[in-house]
Amino acid sequence: MASVALHPAIEAQRDLVPIPDIDESILATLRSTPLAAPVELSDKIERTDHVVSEDPKVLVRVHRPKNASGALPCVYSIHGGGYIIGTYDMDDAKFDSWCQEFNIVGVSVEYRLSPETPYPGPLEDCYTGLKWTYDHADELGVDKGKIGITGVSAGGGLCAGLALLARDRAEVPLQFQLLDCPMLDDRMTTASSQLEGLIVWSRASNTFGWRSYLGPLGGTDDVPAYAAPARATDLAGLPEAYVCVGGADGFRDEDITYAMRLYGAGVPTELHVYPGAPHGVAMWADSDVAKRYNRDQRDWLRRQLAALDV
Repeated sequence: MASVALHPAIEAQRDLVPIPDIDESILATLRSTPLAAPVELSDKIERTDHVVSEDPKVLVRVHRPKNASGALPCVYSIHGGGYIIGTYDMDDAKFDSWCQEFNIVGVSVEYRLSPETPYPGPLEDCYTGLKWTYDHADELGVDKGKIGITGVSAGGGLCAGLALLARDRAEVPLQFQLLDCPMLDDRMTTASSQLEGLIVWSRASNTFGWRSYLGPLGGTDDVPAYAAPARATDLAGLPEAYVCVGGADGFRDEDITYAMRLYGAGVPTELHVYPGAPHGVAMWADSDVAKRYNRDQRDWLRRQLAALDV
């Protein structure tokens, strides 16, 4: 099978992030291992955890600038981890930066993981947290008319599914969706999904992640679009979108196709593809390509928030 070249700066440091193929045998070990180095968080941000549902138990963490007043825009975030690993702690550093830079409230949701909780459990947890945020906007200091969502990898897939769900339930109006290398298509039929030598998230890991998330639906024609948004037949009426992915990411082709289909459905969509960038390129934070990846996201988010003030 074909392989793809990495950006030279990342090729030279690829061994700094030695992530093996993921399966049942190492899942418990991965879950007990921090996925990112600890960072010192700012004392300018107040962080509060809230139990938004007892059964099932769903938590959100609210990040708010301490000196802010009034109702602020809100970005609701879903962490990555292939549907099988990760916690909402992974969003702490992001919101430490974004809340100060953009003067927003950040909300991170702690959803249940698969395979213990397959679809629709994780997505419904994300919806529960979003609906709670909307319903409690006044006490959180959130402007109900200025809520956007974002997610990385599997969090990006959940974000895309959440946008579909929010559109169809018509309870929470969303202004934008920022899909960072989203995991969208369980069928794995694209050229990029078959690439050899993928780092961070391999074909084997992707197969295990989807099998865990879909449970008995996996491998059938009954997988709903809310579970695998690439299967959606109607993308009209979704919030404005940003899709970014690396050229050396197995999700490359499904993400490009989804962005094109969003645009074709009348959804204003911005697509960025970074040649040589692997899945999780942000882990090589000092590389030029990671800096561009991050800068372009922030630029788009800044423009979205400015447009909400018009």
